[in-house]
Amino acid sequence: MRKTLLLLVGILAVLVQAAMAQDRRVTGKVTNAEDGTAVPGVNIQLKGTNRGTQSDASGNYTINVPSAGGTLIFSFIGAVTQEVSIGNRTTVDVKLANDTRSLNEVVVVGYGTQQRRDLTGSQVTIKGDEIARLPVTTFETALQGRTPGVQITQGSGKLGAALQIRVRGAASISASNEPLYVLDGIPITSQDLNTTDNEKISPLSDIDPNDIESIEILKDASAAAIYGSRASNGVVLITTKRGKAGRTNVQVGYYTGFSKPTRLRQFLNGPEYVELFSEAITNAGIELDDPGDGFPGYGLDPNSGVNSNWADAAFQQGSVNQANFNINGGNEKTRFNLAGSTNQQVGIIINNKFNRNNIRLNLDHNITNKFSIGTSLAFARTNNRKVPGDNAFSNPVQLNALPPIQPIFDANDPTGYNRQTLYYNNLVESNNANNYARTYRTFGSLFGSYQLLPGLTFRSEYGFDILNLQEETYQGRLTEDGAPNGEGYQAQTRSNNWTTNNTLSYSKNFGAEHSLDALAGLTYQEQTVSAVSATARNFPTDQFQKLASASQKTDANSTETGYSIVSYLARVNYKFRDRYLFGLTGRIDGSSRFGVDNRYGIFPSVSVGWILSDEDFIKNAVPAVSLLKLRASYGVTGNSEIDNFASRGLYSAIPYAEQVGIRPTQVANTELRWERSKQLDLGLEFGVLNNRINGQIDVYDKTTEDLLLNVPQPATNGFTSIAKNIGSLRNRGLEFSITTQNFVNAFRWSTNFNIAFNRNRITKLNVAPIRASSRFLSYVTEGQPLAIFYGKKYLGVDPQNGNALYEGVNGEPTADYASAPELFVGNPNPDFTGGLSNNFSYKGFDLSFLFQFVYGNDIYNTAGVFQSVNGDYYDNQTRDQLRRWQKPGDITDVPKAILYGGNGTGVSSRWVQDGSFLRLKTASLGYNIPSQLLRKVFVQSARVYVTGLNLLTFTKYDGYDPEVNTGYLGATNQLTNIALGHDFYTPPQARTITVGVNLGF
Repeated sequence: MRKTLLLLVGILAVLVQAAMAQDRRVTGKVTNAEDGTAVPGVNIQLKGTNRGTQSDASGNYTINVPSAGGTLIFSFIGAVTQEVSIGNRTTVDVKLANDTRSLNEVVVVGYGTQQRRDLTGSQVTIKGDEIARLPVTTFETALQGRTPGVQITQGSGKLGAALQIRVRGAASISASNEPLYVLDGIPITSQDLNTTDNEKISPLSDIDPNDIESIEILKDASAAAIYGSRASNGVVLITTKRGKAGRTNVQVGYYTGFSKPTRLRQFLNGPEYVELFSEAITNAGIELDDPGDGFPGYGLDPNSGVNSNWADAAFQQGSVNQANFNINGGNEKTRFNLAGSTNQQVGIIINNKFNRNNIRLNLDHNITNKFSIGTSLAFARTNNRKVPGDNAFSNPVQLNALPPIQPIFDANDPTGYNRQTLYYNNLVESNNANNYARTYRTFGSLFGSYQLLPGLTFRSEYGFDILNLQEETYQGRLTEDGAPNGEGYQAQTRSNNWTTNNTLSYSKNFGAEHSLDALAGLTYQEQTVSAVSATARNFPTDQFQKLASASQKTDANSTETGYSIVSYLARVNYKFRDRYLFGLTGRIDGSSRFGVDNRYGIFPSVSVGWILSDEDFIKNAVPAVSLLKLRASYGVTGNSEIDNFASRGLYSAIPYAEQVGIRPTQVANTELRWERSKQLDLGLEFGVLNNRINGQIDVYDKTTEDLLLNVPQPATNGFTSIAKNIGSLRNRGLEFSITTQNFVNAFRWSTNFNIAFNRNRITKLNVAPIRASSRFLSYVTEGQPLAIFYGKKYLGVDPQNGNALYEGVNGEPTADYASAPELFVGNPNPDFTGGLSNNFSYKGFDLSFLFQFVYGNDIYNTAGVFQSVNGDYYDNQTRDQLRRWQKPGDITDVPKAILYGGNGTGVSSRWVQDGSFLRLKTASLGYNIPSQLLRKVFVQSARVYVTGLNLLTFTKYDGYDPEVNTGYLGATNQLTNIALGHDFYTPPQARTITVGVNLGF
């Protein structure tokens, strides 16, 4: 055996030596075809092998090739890929031309791909490389400012919190306004499943941004109608990285950094607090030392000398660390992509942590020239230590309400914190409470594709998304909610979401002038969500936190729900003379969510396009035009995102005194049907100077009819609401984006600018106006934008007596709050949104930055009625209350301070502010280390970089963050849709700076 092994080793050594002896060295230089300057970082690969290298800072390269020669492939971003035959040469110099065909790239569309040049719908593409290196927990954050017509609001600085995405405005009142998410062709679960509070966590944070190859956002009906009943709010297509034939590439990356709040609000210090409240108490006719209503009545000592900064105690310096790898390669038969990552983040809010581990394997195999199969399998484990909701006293941000004259710490208290405070000192929960949401998730798909006839292909795929959410909270005996002996809660929610797609596609050219691309298919999706939960109290010690250790099992619950949808789809694209484009799309959906009389819906679209730049009269008249394309589309899409049983009569069990019974809880509506959005889109795409300048303009008009609404019912009939189709809503808008290649030689500079305008209006509402809450200004009424602010209009302060003034019935100032009419006092919908990015590179260095802007929206600081009311109660106040009225003749907008006086404390426009902002969203500086240095350590490529997120914010809003939307009213779609632009003890976003390295082998 030993001799045999030695013989095999010897033979292998001879073969390797012979192979090496047959290789020869090829060198060369890569330059720009326009000016002859060197092009560094060009990928050079020997075709059909795993051999490859990169050009160095001077454009030079070296590669070993077989003596028989072969073909070298030269590829570089922004340049035309070239294949060059080596022959007998030992020197191969190449001149790369700038790529003027970027608009001809292949992009992902619904159930297929298409050349961008041939698109007749409106969609925007974001490449995975643009978002992979950003230190974000969920990929939607990285899209902000890059997507015209798509408003993305992060809402708060809580790790893992759900973002709000609106594609061309909100199209519904009671149904969801979130887009449909499709991962590698499979619709996935995107709704929040948490049970511990109303604030939503993002299921999309389970997706690793490093896995993403590209994201396509389908905006108009032509692009999205292939998804029919779920496409009214747009469709987000996420495509993950797949293997490519050639050498096996190994890439590893790591970054680390720190985070701080983008802004901390300023509250009164100890002496200022005593000054304000002494004045407020005196103005109320109360003695300062009154044991009932004075300082002593609330345990406050104005002479304590304590000067605590409670507001800052809610925040900390956060951290972020991520490591990832990717192995990609294969041959013409089999290709693979294996990737994994681990992400660890500590939030800027105390007790907020997030970590995620991902692994993904994508495989593709050609069994024959006609038959191919593939699979995708991804696992994710996410652990989120959550922050209590904005409305909870245990929310750390609510610490800003505590008086600065009360100490934070108490060495004599078993917690180490002072618990004798005006409100709950939730710092106690730092070491005595937990709130975890742990997700275990599997994404998977398997597909097969067979070419039945030339041009005719059948594809079948099966996909699933299995999400397990495990929630566990424990309130220790020293906390407010856990006294006297602790309280625990555990829940497990499981979502099984599976889909099968079966499609026939046909593609054929008829002569030189006609081209046809057709698709027909059948899809079926089913989701089941089941949950079980239990609560228990009285634990022996706080070290025993599982429910089995409790002496009292106080509650238990279990639920199950689900829906199914079957669909028939078809699409035909026809092209004449390579410049006249026609498209037809149709989809029929049948959903279990709707009434038996309207279970099926039809969603068609039609589109046309004309590439004018291919016409002789354009070529001859304006030779500088590279592309000029007109397109138009009209179609119908739907919205089915309502409760699974909204159309049915429901019953609930009634346990009472150990007896059981049932009672009706919901009225059936057999006529309930889809919301329908009819959308007209007109677009112009252009390219100038060989596409050195290119962009597009879109104008759209989208009307949503048969609005799904939970219509209130008189309580006397035993039901509070019934789901009906009532009313209509309209969105009209303009989108513009432009990209310029300012310099394309050794020094490269490109710019992208995008801006979008949207106008939203309720055109019909056959019910009484809708309010989100008496504390909120949100209002829904006919003739106004969705969620417009409606309430008393604050006019300022009477300079003679310091009383708050409001606009009266006839427009006159009045101090009588009750008599003042309610008026429209603000609009949370922005006038326009957009972004500006610049990318620079020179000799291995690269610099990029992105500005995001939102203009014209209003924000209502709901917490203002507690923290900016000139001493109406003992909550600490914002520093603007120092400019309060104090004597006749004072000109100010802050009324006279009167404890319990209610002077200007009613809900009104007093706390409505301009929410416009300009934010330096991202900035990154990197350096690609020269390849000649890397060869010595067997590394193909290396890049080091520093990145910043949310670096600068310019705004007039004086709250924590202008990009805000409190999450605590997220119990229903309707509340989420209506309660826009409200801030209620909502933490700011984080400013994060990271340094990292990416290595290629």
